Amino acid sequence: MTLTAARPYTRRISPIERGYLNAAATGTPQLIQMVIEGEGTLDAVALRRAARAATEASPGLAVRRRGALWRADGTVPEVVELPAGTGLDHPFFHRDLSVVTGPVCELGLIPDAGSTRLVVRASHIVTDGRGLRQWIADLFRSLRGEDLAGCPDTVDDAHFRAAAGDVRPAPAATRLTGLPAIIGEGPAGERPLWLRRRVPAAPSGVTARAAAALSRHLTTDTGRLIVPVDLRRHDPTTRSTANLTSQLVLDLRRDDGWKRVHSTLVRALIAKTEVAVLDRDFLRDNPFANNLSEAREFDGTRFPCTAIISDHGEVDPQAFSTPAFRATSFSTLPMLVPYAEMFLSACRVGDSTELTLACRDRPGAREKAGALLDDITEALHSG
Repeated sequence: MTLTAARPYTRRISPIERGYLNAAATGTPQLIQMVIEGEGTLDAVALRRAARAATEASPGLAVRRRGALWRADGTVPEVVELPAGTGLDHPFFHRDLSVVTGPVCELGLIPDAGSTRLVVRASHIVTDGRGLRQWIADLFRSLRGEDLAGCPDTVDDAHFRAAAGDVRPAPAATRLTGLPAIIGEGPAGERPLWLRRRVPAAPSGVTARAAAALSRHLTTDTGRLIVPVDLRRHDPTTRSTANLTSQLVLDLRRDDGWKRVHSTLVRALIAKTEVAVLDRDFLRDNPFANNLSEAREFDGTRFPCTAIISDHGEVDPQAFSTPAFRATSFSTLPMLVPYAEMFLSACRVGDSTELTLACRDRPGAREKAGALLDDITEALHSG
């Protein structure tokens, strides 16, 4: 099923997206996977119709790479029907999506006794968490027979660099030294290890609280944190599914306090630090790796970044519900990143916080990652 139009959606590949292309070239799939669970059923035929409608309104989810451009002449996201009880070891959760041949997005429908899981997978090269959630919201609007919001804009990060106004220049990038791994030892498997927790609490400052809990496990005096920041905050009128996420790199101290981490993060956001770094040439002037050979030097014993923590904020289950399906939870399956040891995602659903930790599957990793999540859970409960 191919998306066609008189004038196909086209936009240039941005510097941010080229960074993800570089990471993907190391053999590490760059994927966003969002999981919606609920009571009732979703019809596969209706989902396919809704996927076409949502993609016509947001054609960035049907692009393929054409030289220096993304062009929406690819396939509409397909719906893959999976057996009841399909687990995270199924190949569906681990196969890559090609931005050259397409599709760049697909859906997995998993029925169970009285419940349903919908998994939406997309290439992080062409979209980010906010972009994919906007597409999913339109998918469910179509299922409910409502008007779609759409994301037709073709802007890239340069638009938001201009929209942010005056920004203090970022310091010159210096190569970040590797920090010793803290989760497991020895060779890692090819697939990520995912651990999930539902915490019956929804405090403020989730990123800082999680980072402070993580700091208790550092084996050296310092660690390093990456916080993804959505550039759309500098122009909320823009409707785009593109990868518009920049990065804040923050130092972490052993036994850090969450209020200090939070204030550091807030100051960086006020200073628009995530915008300032856009002025760097990512491929020649970034703190992690400037080429594939450097990226492949990360052997799993040391990482420039201890953790990526991404807080998706509040998620309204009603936005992902239909008359026949009531969403009860929303979570993500974070990807592995060549230069980061772990990736923690969080989102708030009602009075609970859904956490998922991704790390390399190696001896001792499950136990250590579980202990990390225990401490993060306790931190979200504390005052």
